[in-house]
Amino acid sequence: MELPPFELDRWIAQKDSANSPIEYDLASSTGPVWTLRELLALSDGNELEALLDTSVSYTSAAGTLALRIAIAALEGVDAGEVQVVTGAAEALLILFFLAAEPGANVLLPNPGFPANTALATSFGIAIRYYTLLRENQFRVDLDEIRRLVDRDTRMLLVNSPHNPTGAVLSDDEIQSLHDFCAERNILFVSDQVYHPIFYGPETRSAARLPHATVINDFSKALCLSGLRMGWIIDRDPARRERYRNARNYFTITGNVLGERLAVLALEQSHSIYARARQVARDNLALLDRLFARHDGFLRWVRPRGGMTAFPWLAEGVDTRDFCRRLAKRGVLMAPGDIFGQPAHFRLGFAASGNRFPLAMERFAEFLDSEAHQRSAAAR
Repeated sequence: MELPPFELDRWIAQKDSANSPIEYDLASSTGPVWTLRELLALSDGNELEALLDTSVSYTSAAGTLALRIAIAALEGVDAGEVQVVTGAAEALLILFFLAAEPGANVLLPNPGFPANTALATSFGIAIRYYTLLRENQFRVDLDEIRRLVDRDTRMLLVNSPHNPTGAVLSDDEIQSLHDFCAERNILFVSDQVYHPIFYGPETRSAARLPHATVINDFSKALCLSGLRMGWIIDRDPARRERYRNARNYFTITGNVLGERLAVLALEQSHSIYARARQVARDNLALLDRLFARHDGFLRWVRPRGGMTAFPWLAEGVDTRDFCRRLAKRGVLMAPGDIFGQPAHFRLGFAASGNRFPLAMERFAEFLDSEAHQRSAAAR
């Protein structure tokens, strides 16, 4: 078994190269970065001393009780229904590993997170894609999903708010898909790492649904990717036992200091979410103006949630060379072929935080230059 190169992370790694000209990272999909000092400043002032007195040893494979209680309070579930994992990445690894039965297939969105395809394929699972079309505002076609399902379907994965498009499933759509899967004994997995970052009608956490398996983490909406913390919520005790057993093999337990900081983050989640929302909304307003100004060159579907957009060039051409040229001007975006959609590119508008306006100035200069060159070539 061999995993293909993780092209998304390799592309983003350009920003860390010693010879890299990258000044503005708009390829990443996270929110504004917090320092440890800023995070500790949200507490009552005693958290640093408590951290210094923490025993640096194994924690429970399920996660510390304090962290599970904090996650449960956020999601409105019981602490016993929470399984802590090493980011959403381990959650997905566990779920695909457990779905790998002879002849099994899973339903995944296209476009979607590239690791999902790699994991399913590496475990020998057949993939059936449901397509998110820009002509349909990247909405999920519920009828298409119903047509794709058969008796060998083990899992349906939805991601809302969606990476990379920013599309959002409504409460009714989530309920409908949940009920459809529950009737057929198909695992309904809701990846909601960008919840609750919305720019229109907000949807509720799928954790409210009795047969849903919910994935979330501290990397996206909570903007603390360096903690490497995530969770699975599942009301089925037999499934939770399988998750825990898999974690015993994969990573054994979590990071004891990270779990302690994760509790602090959840206790102050209103402040973290508020900052993420403000930065993302301010930066999205700048994108509104940029796309209006360059309407003849760029197209997009405005994100309804999350921290990424998935625009395309009006010409409809492959964007990799466009992204290469832009990177040489110091602005990094991810070409769409990484997501199986070469005519698009992913633009993250929150990770750069308050530097985003400067990035937009540089991007606008680049677009003006591109337009000028095309106009000259046409003459």
